[in-house]
Amino acid sequence: MSTDTQVSAKDVKALRDRTGAGMMDCKKALTESGGDVDKAIEWLRVKGLSGAAKLAGREATEGTVQSYIHANGKVGVLVEVDCNTDFVARNDDFIAFARDIALHIAALPTTKYVSEDEIPQEAKDAERRVFEQQAADKPENVRPKIAEGKLRKWMEEVVLLNQEHVNADKHESKTGENVVIRRFARFQVGD
Repeated sequence: MSTDTQVSAKDVKALRDRTGAGMMDCKKALTESGGDVDKAIEWLRVKGLSGAAKLAGREATEGTVQSYIHANGKVGVLVEVDCNTDFVARNDDFIAFARDIALHIAALPTTKYVSEDEIPQEAKDAERRVFEQQAADKPENVRPKIAEGKLRKWMEEVVLLNQEHVNADKHESKTGENVVIRRFARFQVGD
């Protein structure tokens, strides 16, 4: 293909956002494909440079710790959000995202875990038993479904990743990296 093809920074960024590949790789792919985005994506895949595959196996070892303290000074949250590179960890959008996660956790005091995997099996079993007892007056064939439905609802309340974010439309994947909400701590006066 033509190596004379002029590639704009906007096109390179768009390809990077779609594939997660590096800037220089995206520029070369667009140049090699004569500016054809689909062919550039194919070129990156053939060369093994499509970032999504590479990033999936990379551990998020960079990141930021952000906080939120409610105006009354009685509720506060610290949250660690990790990513793959220091460049992204210092990005204003990434930091704003981490702060919004802290705000979200402060606003929902029922949040106890980042993911369902963190819930101890004993806690799930205890909740299931309560829900089964609450359904004891229902027909026997529907009790397990009722208990399971209530358990799912409970997990929506206590698991951060199961909750709809208070600013859901504000943040979308822009980094091309693994972003992991690693952990948080919520503090409230009197608790």
